Amino acid sequence: MKIAQIVCRYPPYYSGMGTVVFETAVNLAKRGHSVEVITPEYYEAKEIKEVDEPEEKIHAPRLQKEIDYARRLEPSVTYGNAARLPNLDKELAEFDIVHLHYPFFGTANAVRRWKQKNPHKPLVVTYHMDTRATGWLDLVFKLYARYFMPKILSVADAIVSASFDYIQASDARDIYASQAKKWREIPFGVDIERFFPAKSNIEFLTNLGLDSNLPTVLFVGGMDHAHFFKGVPILLEALFLAKENGKPIQAIFVGDGERREQFMLKAKGLGLDSLVVFSGRVEHNDLPRFYQNSDILVLPSTTSSEAFGMVLLEAFASGTPVIASDLPGVRTVATQAGSVVKPNDPQDLARALLEYFSPEVDRAAWRVAARDVAEKIYAWPGIVARLEDLYVSLLKK
Repeated sequence: MKIAQIVCRYPPYYSGMGTVVFETAVNLAKRGHSVEVITPEYYEAKEIKEVDEPEEKIHAPRLQKEIDYARRLEPSVTYGNAARLPNLDKELAEFDIVHLHYPFFGTANAVRRWKQKNPHKPLVVTYHMDTRATGWLDLVFKLYARYFMPKILSVADAIVSASFDYIQASDARDIYASQAKKWREIPFGVDIERFFPAKSNIEFLTNLGLDSNLPTVLFVGGMDHAHFFKGVPILLEALFLAKENGKPIQAIFVGDGERREQFMLKAKGLGLDSLVVFSGRVEHNDLPRFYQNSDILVLPSTTSSEAFGMVLLEAFASGTPVIASDLPGVRTVATQAGSVVKPNDPQDLARALLEYFSPEVDRAAWRVAARDVAEKIYAWPGIVARLEDLYVSLLKK
Protein backbone atom coordinates (compact mmCIF):
# COMPACT_ATOMS: atom_id res chain seq x y z
CA MET A 1 0.00 0.00 0.00
CA LYS A 2 0.99 3.59 -0.59
CA ILE A 3 -0.02 5.47 2.55
CA ALA A 4 -0.10 9.18 3.37
CA GLN A 5 0.05 10.29 7.00
CA ILE A 6 -0.95 13.94 7.51
CA VAL A 7 0.12 15.66 10.72
CA CYS A 8 0.61 19.25 11.90
CA ARG A 9 3.91 18.70 13.72
CA TYR A 10 6.66 16.18 13.10
CA PRO A 11 10.21 15.59 14.34
CA PRO A 12 12.39 17.40 15.11
CA TYR A 13 9.60 19.34 16.82
CA TYR A 14 8.91 17.39 20.01
CA SER A 15 5.27 16.36 20.33
CA GLY A 16 3.36 13.20 21.08
CA MET A 17 1.50 13.34 17.78
CA GLY A 18 4.70 13.68 15.80
CA THR A 19 6.29 10.77 17.63
CA VAL A 20 3.25 8.59 16.98
CA VAL A 21 3.30 9.35 13.26
CA PHE A 22 7.06 8.82 12.99
CA GLU A 23 6.90 5.42 14.68
CA THR A 24 3.85 4.45 12.65
CA ALA A 25 5.71 5.30 9.45
CA VAL A 26 8.77 3.35 10.56
CA ASN A 27 6.79 0.22 11.34
CA LEU A 28 4.56 0.39 8.27
CA ALA A 29 7.69 0.70 6.13
CA LYS A 30 9.16 -2.35 7.86
CA ARG A 31 6.02 -4.23 6.83
CA GLY A 32 6.68 -3.40 3.18
CA HIS A 33 4.47 -0.37 2.66
CA SER A 34 5.38 2.93 1.04
CA VAL A 35 4.75 5.70 3.57
CA GLU A 36 5.01 9.47 3.31
CA VAL A 37 4.30 11.94 6.08
CA ILE A 38 2.77 15.14 4.76
CA THR A 39 3.61 17.92 7.17
CA PRO A 40 4.48 21.62 7.16
CA GLU A 41 8.00 22.74 6.33
CA TYR A 42 8.99 24.49 9.53
CA TYR A 43 12.32 26.18 10.12
CA GLU A 44 13.62 23.39 12.39
CA ALA A 45 13.59 20.85 9.57
CA LYS A 46 15.43 22.97 7.03
CA GLU A 47 18.83 22.11 8.48
CA ILE A 48 20.43 19.02 7.01
CA LYS A 49 22.39 16.47 8.98
CA GLU A 50 24.58 13.91 7.24
CA VAL A 51 24.13 10.56 8.91
CA ASP A 52 24.85 6.91 8.30
CA GLU A 53 22.22 5.59 10.71
CA PRO A 54 19.29 3.53 9.40
CA GLU A 55 16.24 5.68 8.67
CA GLU A 56 14.20 4.44 11.64
CA LYS A 57 16.89 5.78 14.00
CA ILE A 58 16.81 9.32 12.63
CA HIS A 59 15.03 11.66 15.03
CA ALA A 60 17.31 14.49 16.06
CA PRO A 61 17.32 18.29 16.11
CA ARG A 62 18.51 18.24 12.48
CA LEU A 63 16.97 15.80 10.04
CA GLN A 64 17.83 14.74 6.53
CA LYS A 65 14.61 15.14 4.58
CA GLU A 66 15.20 12.19 2.29
CA ILE A 67 15.25 9.63 5.09
CA ASP A 68 12.59 10.63 7.61
CA TYR A 69 9.53 9.75 5.47
CA ALA A 70 8.46 13.40 5.36
CA ARG A 71 7.11 15.32 2.41
CA ARG A 72 7.44 18.79 3.90
CA LEU A 73 5.21 21.36 2.23
CA GLU A 74 5.67 25.11 2.55
CA PRO A 75 2.46 26.31 4.24
CA SER A 76 0.61 29.29 2.80
CA VAL A 77 -0.45 30.40 6.30
CA THR A 78 0.79 29.43 9.77
CA TYR A 79 -0.18 30.27 13.33
CA GLY A 80 1.38 28.24 16.13
CA ASN A 81 0.79 24.58 15.25
CA ALA A 82 -1.83 25.49 12.65
CA ALA A 83 -0.90 25.58 8.97
CA ARG A 84 -2.64 25.59 5.63
CA LEU A 85 -0.96 23.17 3.25
CA PRO A 86 -1.37 23.97 -0.45
CA ASN A 87 -2.31 21.74 -3.40
CA LEU A 88 -3.60 18.79 -1.37
CA ASP A 89 -5.58 17.44 -4.33
CA LYS A 90 -2.32 17.05 -6.24
CA GLU A 91 -0.29 15.84 -3.25
CA LEU A 92 -2.76 13.09 -2.29
CA ALA A 93 -3.56 11.77 -5.77
CA GLU A 94 -1.01 8.94 -5.69
CA PHE A 95 -1.95 7.35 -2.35
CA ASP A 96 -4.12 4.28 -1.66
CA ILE A 97 -4.87 5.34 1.93
CA VAL A 98 -4.94 8.82 3.45
CA HIS A 99 -4.62 9.04 7.23
CA LEU A 100 -5.25 12.41 8.88
CA HIS A 101 -4.11 13.02 12.43
CA TYR A 102 -6.54 15.41 14.09
CA PRO A 103 -6.30 18.18 15.23
CA PHE A 104 -4.64 19.94 12.32
CA PHE A 105 -6.10 23.43 12.07
CA GLY A 106 -5.82 24.95 8.63
CA THR A 107 -5.52 21.62 6.82
CA ALA A 108 -8.07 19.18 8.32
CA ASN A 109 -10.96 20.92 6.58
CA ALA A 110 -9.03 20.85 3.30
CA VAL A 111 -8.69 17.08 3.72
CA ARG A 112 -12.47 16.91 4.21
CA ARG A 113 -12.98 18.73 0.90
CA TRP A 114 -10.49 16.38 -0.78
CA LYS A 115 -12.47 13.38 0.49
CA GLN A 116 -15.72 14.80 -0.85
CA LYS A 117 -14.09 15.03 -4.29
CA ASN A 118 -12.58 11.53 -3.97
CA PRO A 119 -15.19 9.39 -2.18
CA HIS A 120 -13.60 6.16 -3.44
CA LYS A 121 -10.30 6.88 -1.63
CA PRO A 122 -10.28 5.57 1.98
CA LEU A 123 -9.78 8.26 4.63
CA VAL A 124 -8.78 7.35 8.19
CA VAL A 125 -8.79 9.98 10.93
CA THR A 126 -7.07 9.52 14.27
CA TYR A 127 -8.69 11.73 16.90
CA HIS A 128 -5.72 12.46 19.12
CA MET A 129 -7.18 14.98 21.53
CA ASP A 130 -9.50 17.87 22.23
CA THR A 131 -8.03 21.32 21.76
CA ARG A 132 -7.85 23.68 24.72
CA ALA A 133 -6.16 27.02 25.22
CA THR A 134 -6.41 30.17 27.28
CA GLY A 135 -8.15 33.45 26.45
CA TRP A 136 -9.73 34.13 23.07
CA LEU A 137 -8.02 31.17 21.43
CA ASP A 138 -9.97 28.77 23.63
CA LEU A 139 -13.21 30.23 22.24
CA VAL A 140 -11.92 29.70 18.70
CA PHE A 141 -11.12 26.06 19.50
CA LYS A 142 -14.56 25.47 21.00
CA LEU A 143 -16.31 26.97 17.99
CA TYR A 144 -14.17 24.85 15.66
CA ALA A 145 -15.01 21.71 17.65
CA ARG A 146 -18.69 22.53 17.44
CA TYR A 147 -19.00 23.48 13.78
CA PHE A 148 -16.08 22.03 11.82
CA MET A 149 -14.81 18.96 13.67
CA PRO A 150 -18.08 16.97 13.22
CA LYS A 151 -17.99 17.61 9.46
CA ILE A 152 -14.38 16.43 9.26
CA LEU A 153 -15.03 13.22 11.18
CA SER A 154 -18.27 12.50 9.33
CA VAL A 155 -16.50 12.03 5.97
CA ALA A 156 -13.95 9.55 7.38
CA ASP A 157 -14.30 5.88 6.50
CA ALA A 158 -12.82 4.98 9.89
CA ILE A 159 -11.98 6.96 13.02
CA VAL A 160 -9.24 5.75 15.33
CA SER A 161 -8.88 6.57 19.00
CA ALA A 162 -6.15 5.45 21.36
CA SER A 163 -8.71 5.22 24.17
CA PHE A 164 -12.50 5.00 24.14
CA ASP A 165 -12.38 6.12 27.77
CA TYR A 166 -11.08 9.42 26.44
CA ILE A 167 -13.48 9.68 23.52
CA GLN A 168 -16.55 9.15 25.71
CA ALA A 169 -15.60 12.29 27.65
CA SER A 170 -14.26 14.30 24.70
CA ASP A 171 -15.65 16.88 22.29
CA ALA A 172 -16.21 13.97 19.87
CA ARG A 173 -18.44 11.97 22.24
CA ASP A 174 -21.66 12.68 20.32
CA ILE A 175 -20.07 11.59 17.04
CA TYR A 176 -18.81 8.45 18.76
CA ALA A 177 -22.31 7.71 20.05
CA SER A 178 -24.02 8.28 16.69
CA GLN A 179 -21.39 6.65 14.44
CA ALA A 180 -19.99 3.94 16.70
CA LYS A 181 -19.40 1.47 13.85
CA LYS A 182 -16.79 3.78 12.33
CA TRP A 183 -14.62 3.88 15.43
CA ARG A 184 -11.65 1.66 16.27
CA GLU A 185 -9.70 1.64 19.51
CA ILE A 186 -6.01 1.23 18.69
CA PRO A 187 -3.59 2.50 21.35
CA PHE A 188 -0.30 4.14 20.57
CA GLY A 189 2.87 2.12 20.98
CA VAL A 190 6.45 2.33 22.17
CA ASP A 191 9.80 1.20 20.81
CA ILE A 192 10.79 -1.44 23.36
CA GLU A 193 14.23 -1.82 21.81
CA ARG A 194 15.05 1.85 22.18
CA PHE A 195 13.52 2.17 25.65
CA PHE A 196 14.58 -0.60 28.02
CA PRO A 197 15.50 -1.03 31.70
CA ALA A 198 19.09 -0.50 32.80
CA LYS A 199 20.87 -0.18 36.11
CA SER A 200 20.91 3.37 37.45
CA ASN A 201 24.16 5.20 36.76
CA ILE A 202 25.36 7.32 39.69
CA GLU A 203 27.61 9.34 37.40
CA PHE A 204 24.63 10.30 35.23
CA LEU A 205 22.91 11.97 38.17
CA THR A 206 26.03 13.61 39.56
CA ASN A 207 26.83 15.08 36.13
CA LEU A 208 23.43 16.76 36.30
CA GLY A 209 24.28 18.14 39.72
CA LEU A 210 21.88 15.82 41.52
CA ASP A 211 22.28 13.62 44.61
CA SER A 212 22.33 9.90 43.80
CA ASN A 213 21.02 9.17 47.31
CA LEU A 214 17.77 11.08 46.85
CA PRO A 215 14.67 9.78 45.04
CA THR A 216 14.46 11.11 41.50
CA VAL A 217 11.34 12.10 39.58
CA LEU A 218 11.26 12.65 35.81
CA PHE A 219 9.07 14.97 33.75
CA VAL A 220 9.17 14.87 29.94
CA GLY A 221 7.10 17.32 27.92
CA GLY A 222 6.88 20.52 25.93
CA MET A 223 7.28 23.84 27.71
CA ASP A 224 5.87 26.10 25.01
CA HIS A 225 2.49 27.82 25.03
CA ALA A 226 0.96 24.99 22.99
CA HIS A 227 1.72 22.64 25.88
CA PHE A 228 0.33 24.88 28.62
CA PHE A 229 -1.58 21.89 30.01
CA LYS A 230 1.46 19.79 30.93
CA GLY A 231 1.32 20.88 34.58
CA VAL A 232 4.94 21.77 35.33
CA PRO A 233 3.89 24.26 38.07
CA ILE A 234 1.82 21.55 39.76
CA LEU A 235 4.83 19.24 39.99
CA LEU A 236 7.05 22.04 41.30
CA GLU A 237 4.54 22.84 44.03
CA ALA A 238 4.30 19.15 44.96
CA LEU A 239 8.09 18.96 45.27
CA PHE A 240 7.99 22.02 47.52
CA LEU A 241 5.39 20.34 49.76
CA ALA A 242 7.51 17.17 49.97
CA LYS A 243 10.54 19.24 50.95
CA GLU A 244 8.51 21.09 53.58
CA ASN A 245 7.49 17.69 54.93
CA GLY A 246 11.16 16.89 55.49
CA LYS A 247 11.35 14.38 52.63
CA PRO A 248 13.08 16.07 49.69
CA ILE A 249 12.56 14.61 46.24
CA GLN A 250 14.63 15.78 43.27
CA ALA A 251 13.39 16.10 39.71
CA ILE A 252 14.65 16.25 36.15
CA PHE A 253 12.59 18.31 33.69
CA VAL A 254 13.17 17.35 30.06
CA GLY A 255 11.67 19.63 27.43
CA ASP A 256 11.96 23.10 26.01
CA GLY A 257 9.89 26.10 25.02
CA GLU A 258 9.35 29.75 25.75
CA ARG A 259 7.91 28.99 29.21
CA ARG A 260 10.96 27.10 30.47
CA GLU A 261 12.61 30.20 31.95
CA GLN A 262 9.36 31.03 33.74
CA PHE A 263 9.31 27.55 35.28
CA MET A 264 12.95 27.85 36.33
CA LEU A 265 12.16 31.12 38.11
CA LYS A 266 9.25 29.46 39.88
CA ALA A 267 11.52 26.61 41.04
CA LYS A 268 14.00 29.15 42.38
CA GLY A 269 11.23 31.03 44.16
CA LEU A 270 10.16 27.81 45.87
CA GLY A 271 13.71 27.15 47.04
CA LEU A 272 14.11 24.09 44.83
CA ASP A 273 17.36 25.18 43.14
CA SER A 274 19.37 22.23 44.44
CA LEU A 275 16.61 19.70 43.81
CA VAL A 276 15.57 20.34 40.21
CA VAL A 277 17.36 20.36 36.87
CA PHE A 278 15.91 21.71 33.62
CA SER A 279 17.74 19.75 30.92
CA GLY A 280 16.08 21.38 27.92
CA ARG A 281 15.54 19.43 24.73
CA VAL A 282 17.32 16.09 24.87
CA GLU A 283 18.79 14.34 21.84
CA HIS A 284 16.83 11.37 20.54
CA ASN A 285 19.50 8.85 21.46
CA ASP A 286 20.01 10.30 24.95
CA LEU A 287 16.39 10.30 26.12
CA PRO A 288 16.26 6.63 27.24
CA ARG A 289 19.00 7.27 29.81
CA PHE A 290 16.82 9.84 31.56
CA TYR A 291 14.09 7.25 32.07
CA GLN A 292 16.58 4.60 33.16
CA ASN A 293 18.07 6.87 35.81
CA SER A 294 14.78 8.06 37.30
CA ASP A 295 12.70 6.30 39.94
CA ILE A 296 9.34 7.40 38.60
CA LEU A 297 7.83 9.50 35.80
CA VAL A 298 5.23 12.13 36.63
CA LEU A 299 2.68 13.39 34.09
CA PRO A 300 0.79 16.14 35.98
CA SER A 301 -1.37 17.34 33.08
CA THR A 302 -4.25 19.67 33.82
CA THR A 303 -6.78 19.41 30.96
CA SER A 304 -8.24 16.99 28.42
CA SER A 305 -5.70 18.20 25.89
CA GLU A 306 -3.69 15.34 27.42
CA ALA A 307 -5.48 12.38 25.93
CA PHE A 308 -3.07 9.46 26.33
CA GLY A 309 0.49 10.27 27.36
CA MET A 310 3.16 8.78 25.12
CA VAL A 311 5.73 9.43 27.83
CA LEU A 312 3.91 6.91 30.03
CA LEU A 313 4.72 4.18 27.50
CA GLU A 314 8.35 5.27 27.23
CA ALA A 315 8.57 5.05 31.01
CA PHE A 316 6.96 1.60 31.11
CA ALA A 317 9.36 0.27 28.48
CA SER A 318 12.25 1.62 30.57
CA GLY A 319 10.96 -0.18 33.65
CA THR A 320 9.93 3.11 35.25
CA PRO A 321 6.54 3.33 37.01
CA VAL A 322 4.37 6.45 36.70
CA ILE A 323 2.12 8.87 38.49
CA ALA A 324 -0.31 10.75 36.24
CA SER A 325 -3.35 12.96 36.46
CA ASP A 326 -6.71 11.22 36.66
CA LEU A 327 -7.84 12.30 33.20
CA PRO A 328 -9.83 10.25 30.67
CA GLY A 329 -7.49 8.23 28.46
CA VAL A 330 -4.44 8.98 30.59
CA ARG A 331 -5.79 7.01 33.54
CA THR A 332 -6.36 3.85 31.50
CA VAL A 333 -2.66 3.78 30.67
CA ALA A 334 -1.18 5.02 33.95
CA THR A 335 -2.98 2.58 36.22
CA GLN A 336 -1.44 -0.40 34.42
CA ALA A 337 1.88 0.27 36.17
CA GLY A 338 1.35 3.28 38.37
CA SER A 339 -1.24 5.48 40.02
CA VAL A 340 -3.34 8.57 39.32
CA VAL A 341 -3.92 11.77 41.27
CA LYS A 342 -6.41 14.61 41.11
CA PRO A 343 -5.58 17.08 38.32
CA ASN A 344 -4.40 20.52 39.43
CA ASP A 345 -3.83 19.28 42.98
CA PRO A 346 -0.23 19.63 44.25
CA GLN A 347 -1.22 18.22 47.65
CA ASP A 348 -2.52 14.99 46.14
CA LEU A 349 0.55 14.67 43.93
CA ALA A 350 2.86 15.23 46.92
CA ARG A 351 0.93 12.58 48.83
CA ALA A 352 1.31 10.07 45.99
CA LEU A 353 5.04 10.76 45.65
CA LEU A 354 5.70 10.35 49.37
CA GLU A 355 3.63 7.19 49.39
CA TYR A 356 5.56 5.70 46.47
CA PHE A 357 8.91 6.41 48.12
CA SER A 358 7.82 4.99 51.48
CA PRO A 359 9.57 1.82 52.77
CA GLU A 360 6.36 -0.21 52.43
CA VAL A 361 6.26 0.01 48.63
CA ASP A 362 7.94 -2.75 46.59
CA ARG A 363 9.37 -0.49 43.90
CA ALA A 364 11.31 -3.34 42.26
CA ALA A 365 8.03 -5.15 41.60
CA TRP A 366 6.55 -2.00 40.08
CA ARG A 367 9.54 -1.71 37.73
CA VAL A 368 9.10 -5.28 36.53
CA ALA A 369 5.38 -4.72 36.03
CA ALA A 370 6.02 -1.59 33.98
CA ARG A 371 8.28 -3.34 31.49
CA ASP A 372 5.88 -6.27 31.27
CA VAL A 373 3.01 -3.96 30.30
CA ALA A 374 5.12 -2.34 27.57
CA GLU A 375 6.16 -5.67 26.07
CA LYS A 376 2.75 -7.33 26.15
CA ILE A 377 0.45 -4.46 25.22
CA TYR A 378 2.27 -1.54 23.64
CA ALA A 379 5.14 -2.80 21.44
CA TRP A 380 4.87 -0.96 18.11
CA PRO A 381 4.87 -3.99 15.76
CA GLY A 382 1.64 -5.34 17.25
CA ILE A 383 0.00 -1.92 17.30
CA VAL A 384 0.83 -1.18 13.67
CA ALA A 385 -0.35 -4.65 12.60
CA ARG A 386 -3.82 -3.69 13.87
CA LEU A 387 -3.69 -0.45 11.91
CA GLU A 388 -2.58 -2.34 8.80
CA ASP A 389 -5.58 -4.68 9.18
CA LEU A 390 -7.85 -1.64 9.25
CA TYR A 391 -6.31 -0.23 6.06
CA VAL A 392 -6.70 -3.57 4.27
CA SER A 393 -10.35 -3.87 5.31
CA LEU A 394 -11.12 -0.41 3.94
CA LEU A 395 -9.47 -1.15 0.60
CA LYS A 396 -11.57 -4.30 0.25
CA LYS A 397 -14.84 -2.38 0.54
